[in-house]
Amino acid sequence: MSDRRVVITGLGPVTPIGTGAADFWNALLEGRSGVRRLQAFDPSGFDSQVGAEIDGCTINDAVPKAYRKAGKIMARDIVLAVVAAHKAVSDAGLVTKCLIERGDCPGPTNVDSTRLGANIGAGLICADLSELSEALSSAGVDGVFSFAKWGTEGMNNLTPLWLLKFLPNMLACHVTIVHDCQGPSNTITCGEASSHLAIGEGFRTIQRGTADVMICGGAESKNNPMALIRQSLAHRLSRRNDTPAAACRPFGKDRDGTTVSEGGGLVILEELAHARKRGARIYAELVGFGASNNAGPPLPPAKPPADGRGALLAANKAMRDARIDAGQIDLVSAFAAGLPDHDASEAAAIRSVLGAKAGQTPVLAVKGGLGNNGAGSGAIDFIATVLAVHNGTVPPAVNGEHADPTLGIRLNIGKPVDANAGCALSLGYALGGGQNAALVVKRWRE
Repeated sequence: MSDRRVVITGLGPVTPIGTGAADFWNALLEGRSGVRRLQAFDPSGFDSQVGAEIDGCTINDAVPKAYRKAGKIMARDIVLAVVAAHKAVSDAGLVTKCLIERGDCPGPTNVDSTRLGANIGAGLICADLSELSEALSSAGVDGVFSFAKWGTEGMNNLTPLWLLKFLPNMLACHVTIVHDCQGPSNTITCGEASSHLAIGEGFRTIQRGTADVMICGGAESKNNPMALIRQSLAHRLSRRNDTPAAACRPFGKDRDGTTVSEGGGLVILEELAHARKRGARIYAELVGFGASNNAGPPLPPAKPPADGRGALLAANKAMRDARIDAGQIDLVSAFAAGLPDHDASEAAAIRSVLGAKAGQTPVLAVKGGLGNNGAGSGAIDFIATVLAVHNGTVPPAVNGEHADPTLGIRLNIGKPVDANAGCALSLGYALGGGQNAALVVKRWRE
């Protein structure tokens, strides 16, 4: 077991209810919802027409002026990650190449670039339909797609750098270039479990001594026609189009699905001695990580194990890694997207983890006001967990008043409550993919 301790010194949430740690936290405390009828495109032909969107999120305030032209080859997911990285780095008080070139702070840097890395979760980035459809239309013969014509004519209607907008590793590529991260870097593509796995891998990287600081988390946008139809065909979406803000009901007795969303977040993980040396503010300590897999049938509607054994296994591994038992868990952060079978499975796992404490231990569930954005959703959950532990407060669950009492867990309903949470467990899993991950966070004490 490594004696290198890992702390959280920066938070960079980018969400439909708030960007940056302070705005996001205040929105959680207010029980704000970001779900509305989709405005990015006309959703009237879809069964589910609501989602959570971010207004006014661009790279202009997150990169040096000379780098803005790179925005032309950034899909929405990449933009979200770049903005999240800037928020996290700034929040941590790190001085990187980006902040110096932007004039945000004077040099020199206060982190060794060769010891600064990044692990970022990414999803299936959807192509821009306006670009793709023009190319496809030129590859048809009598209304039928022709691979031969696609190779000779269709591809010529795409810009030479078109593919660089849609490769999942481009999130980490741009973040590492902008902030001069020369340490270990990786991309995790495991659906909704991506952020937890990316943070867990960053945790291990610092423990092993191969980096001092890691930028970790994930981002994704599902607010486009291709992602919306995929989620619809997988039977994951609520059809409460007349009441968008009430559509997603985590652990609700009448839950009928989630909503699409966009966003994510990146966090700064830092080796304790490194953080202390530069006088960093510490939010909390990351003390445990566990992962598991319970792959099931690949075709929708994929159902998780009713007993939640995959999530339970990951949680038990994380607690064992943290050297704690269930009696020390004061708060559980749930994935809780409002899907009937998945919420029931996760609730079963939480009951198994907590035992007799299940009805008394508060469960944090934030997707009622945010929906599910895939690879970035776990980072948002994790950031909410860290803030809850740091501030000693559990925000209310949006739409928590619909909670199903038969699930045997305790959602906070109505208003924030004081909670002296010394130790929190954050759960994440991939819908249909079978990947599960868990992280354990402790309140920071000198």
